[in-house]
Amino acid sequence: MSDLLERLRGRGWRMTAQRRVVAEVLDGEHVHLTADEVHARAVAKLPEISRATVYNTLGELVSLGEVLEVSTDKRAKRYDPNAHRPHHHLVCARCGAIRDVHPTGNPLADLPDTERFGFTVSDVEVTYRGVCPDCTGA
Repeated sequence: MSDLLERLRGRGWRMTAQRRVVAEVLDGEHVHLTADEVHARAVAKLPEISRATVYNTLGELVSLGEVLEVSTDKRAKRYDPNAHRPHHHLVCARCGAIRDVHPTGNPLADLPDTERFGFTVSDVEVTYRGVCPDCTGA
């Protein structure tokens, strides 16, 4: 379970009803919702919440570094509350399901100096692709 709500309270983030609902929708493990999915779930909890409020709140959470904007394919951006624990993503090539994964090792160290072309590398994004059990019928 992510600790998004606790982190936001700890920062003193002004918790309006709309912001709280967006944070509640995003809070959890393996959450990678699109803005439209966040809006649909938020409306179920708070019918008067507008799409603009959801988009603005997501933008604010990304700017604060409390939510990651994830783009694993050519589909819509997704929002990941697991912003403070380094991880990679495992994506189903059929349905687009995304799971956070935490492999051991240091992918930054796996890039040899001869392949860095003088870059000072500061971050690595790894996306594993495959087919999930639901899509394979396993």
